[in-house]
Amino acid sequence: MPTPKIFDAHCDVLMKMFLDHTISFKDSSGLNLNYDRLKASGGKIQCFAIYIPEKIHPNLRFEVALSMIDIFYEKVLTLPNMKQIKSPEDIRNLGEDEIGAILTLEGCDCIGEDLLKLKTLLRLGVWFVGLTWNYANYVADGALEERGAGLSGFGKKVVDLLHYSKTWCDVSHLSEKGFWDVLERTPYVLASHSNCHTLCPHPRNLKDEQIQALIQNQSVIGVTFVPEFLKENANAQIKDILHHIDHICSLGGEKHIGFGSDFDGIEKFVKKLENFEGYSILVEELYKHYSSSQIDGFLYKNFIKLLMKSS
Repeated sequence: MPTPKIFDAHCDVLMKMFLDHTISFKDSSGLNLNYDRLKASGGKIQCFAIYIPEKIHPNLRFEVALSMIDIFYEKVLTLPNMKQIKSPEDIRNLGEDEIGAILTLEGCDCIGEDLLKLKTLLRLGVWFVGLTWNYANYVADGALEERGAGLSGFGKKVVDLLHYSKTWCDVSHLSEKGFWDVLERTPYVLASHSNCHTLCPHPRNLKDEQIQALIQNQSVIGVTFVPEFLKENANAQIKDILHHIDHICSLGGEKHIGFGSDFDGIEKFVKKLENFEGYSILVEELYKHYSSSQIDGFLYKNFIKLLMKSS
C-alpha cells in the first residue's frame, strides 16, 4: 500500500517550541509531530497553529504570537524542502519532494481590539484564522463561554477583513451563535479540528445543522483525534474516528471531510495514534471501509480543493 499524501489542519508544535526552546522540530521525541515523522509518514501539507496559552498576560500575547512566527520561520521553514503555503498558487507550485507549511491563528485574543495587529499577522503569512479559543475575547464567544454570544461589532470587522483578504475563517472553538454569524458574512470558512456533537455531545463539537451548513457552503471539517471529542468517556480508539467520518458521510459530507490531528496540543491519545506516524495505522483501517478515492479525499484532496476556491 503506497504512502498517501496527508494534509493535517491543526497542530500545536509552535506552542511547545515556544514554551521549551530546547525542542528541535527536526527530530525531537518531545513532539508528537516533527519533521522526520512528517517525511516518514506522508505529511504533505501541515498547518501550524499560533496558540497563546491562557497563562500569558494579555499585554504580552501579541509579542508571543510574533515569537511563535519567528520560530516558524527560523526553526521550521529552514529545514530541507519545507515551503510556506500562503495561497493557492503556493499549493500548485509545491514540488514532489517538498512539504508545505501553513501558518494559522488559533484565537484572536492576541490582537485585542486592534485590526492593525491582525493585518500584521496576515502580512506575515497567517492564512487560517480561528476567532476564539474556548472562551470570550473582543471578537466573539468561544464554545465553552456560558453566555454563548456571537460576533461582536469588532468581530464583524474582523470577519470582513478576512473575507476581503481571502483568508480562511476557522470556526473550530467558536460559539454556536458565532458560527452562524460567520457563515452569514463569508464563504471562506472551514473547521480545522472538530467532531460530531451527535456522537459525542461535547460543546466543542459541531451539531448536525452546523455540519450540514458547512457541507452546503462547500467547506471542509477536519476530524480531530482529541479523545474527549470522539467518545464521551474519552477512551477512544481508531474505530471511533471512523464513526465520526461515517456520520458526516451520512449527512452528505463525504467530500467535506479532512483531518486536524491536534498533535502537540493534547496529552491523551487515541490508542495507536500517539504521534504522526500513527496515521499509517489509521490509513490501514480506512482501507477496510472506504475506496481509494474517498481516502485520498479525506487525507488530502478535500482540503486542497477547498483552498483552491480562494484563487
